[in-house]
Amino acid sequence: MTSFSANLIGHTLKAATVGAILMLSATASQAQSASPFAGFDGSWSGSGTVSLSDGSSEQIRCRATYNVVGGTALKQSLRCASDSYKFELSSDVKSQDGQVTGTWGEASRNIFGNLQGSAGGGQIDVFVEAAGFAANLTLTTKGNKQLVSISSKGQIRDVSINMIRS
Repeated sequence: MTSFSANLIGHTLKAATVGAILMLSATASQAQSASPFAGFDGSWSGSGTVSLSDGSSEQIRCRATYNVVGGTALKQSLRCASDSYKFELSSDVKSQDGQVTGTWGEASRNIFGNLQGSAGGGQIDVFVEAAGFAANLTLTTKGNKQLVSISSKGQIRDVSINMIRS
């Protein structure tokens, strides 16, 4: 009978240890996914449409790279090209309490400026501006799919890109 009790206590301790480990790993996973940039890290590619101020629109192909640093900082590079148009967007942003601030640039036109907005729940919404240019940029990520949406009153009016993680 004592061997049965000792065995039961041993199994109970093992079960409690396994349960504690599972709870700790679930808590660590939740803390990691609490990052406003969770799900963005990595390389992405896809295609979409760019609409220009003259009313024309073209199919566009894109590649993006996101590097999440420490959960609260994000470096982004987005390169897109169509048959007659291209742009190279980069940004360096930080998040604090769901608010995003940072800098951005468009290399092919030598435009640089600031951005601000919000991030969380798989979505980043920012307003970007520079001398003579302003746009709204939204990035939405769900699993391995991402939608990039840009709207402005400049030469590029609207951009809509569907990407998948490469």
